Amino acid sequence: MSTVNGEVIPVGLERAHALDAAYYFGDATLELELKSVFGASWQLVAHRAEVAGPGDHVLMDVAGTPVLLLRGTDGALRAFPNVCRHRAGPLVLCSGKGLGNLRCKYHGWLYSQDGRLIAAPEMQGAAGFRVEDVRLPSFKVREWQGLVFVALDDCVPDFDRVYSGITERIAPVDLGAMRFVLRDSWDVACNWKVYIDNFLEGYHVPLVHPALAKVVDYRQYDVELSEWYSLQHSPLQSCDDVYGDGRAYYYFVYPNVMLNVMPGRLQTNRVIPMGPGRCRVEFDWFCALDDAAVARADNDREFTNSVQEEDVDICERVQQGLASGHYRAGRLCPTREAGVWHFHERLRAAYEAGGVGEVGTG
Repeated sequence: MSTVNGEVIPVGLERAHALDAAYYFGDATLELELKSVFGASWQLVAHRAEVAGPGDHVLMDVAGTPVLLLRGTDGALRAFPNVCRHRAGPLVLCSGKGLGNLRCKYHGWLYSQDGRLIAAPEMQGAAGFRVEDVRLPSFKVREWQGLVFVALDDCVPDFDRVYSGITERIAPVDLGAMRFVLRDSWDVACNWKVYIDNFLEGYHVPLVHPALAKVVDYRQYDVELSEWYSLQHSPLQSCDDVYGDGRAYYYFVYPNVMLNVMPGRLQTNRVIPMGPGRCRVEFDWFCALDDAAVARADNDREFTNSVQEEDVDICERVQQGLASGHYRAGRLCPTREAGVWHFHERLRAAYEAGGVGEVGTG
């Protein structure tokens, strides 16, 4: 059953179609998405442990923009384009620790940690040039539950509105108190949306994930929709050695962040387009500090990796099906694919805002 604010089957879902195959291909579509989807949303870029101390910094590509995230000596987190205002040279070459002022690696222009130009070598002969007039543009930064997000566009939705209700829903689980364990990356030969579509429904679980089907209770597997995210959740069963007792919460926050919350554990997934037909999925693993959670961590990773391999295989086969020329946008299952519909409706709005107009047949 799919619910939105207690109502069964939201208006439009009972007649919904998936996106047209054409939107899973092409440089033009990806270029539109980088601007109107990724560039217009909050993007997960780091976790607190990566930028814990003064000078700790992360270099990350966000929607085609090289972004430098930096913890200043004043304790503040700031984000800038990793682009010198002189002639576009890089300010840093990689993520790291102990960064002081920012010196361009091309011509040596020097910036303070808050983005002010301090020195520009040999620019004395440039008429009217003043270092105090030059400053790096900055991006919005928000830290939440130990995760750090950046927004390139000042007009992104309010962060608290996007993530509203998640902390309260999963209580007493405290994501911010978990420690980072490791990162896994998966390169998948499919469009980024194919991978997310697959995540957003449990409809495929009985056929594609037989082991997972024994762990989650498919009969009570529910989908709930909020303004900017969807939630799939289910009681856990017969999985003491993997998850323990409790519930599994699978959050998808538009457009590309997944939060998989199990007793004592968190996996964050960040889905990154690497081209029209490829994507990378970055898995970050977090664990509570209690002995039971730590003891299950290895079993959890082995189990999740096996499920991920099954997802990669089916997503790559779906990409081939979309490319076959024999697919037309299919009807969605109202009771199982509400999350897919919700995601596609958000995409349709973004495409329209980008000037493409109506998409598919939904």
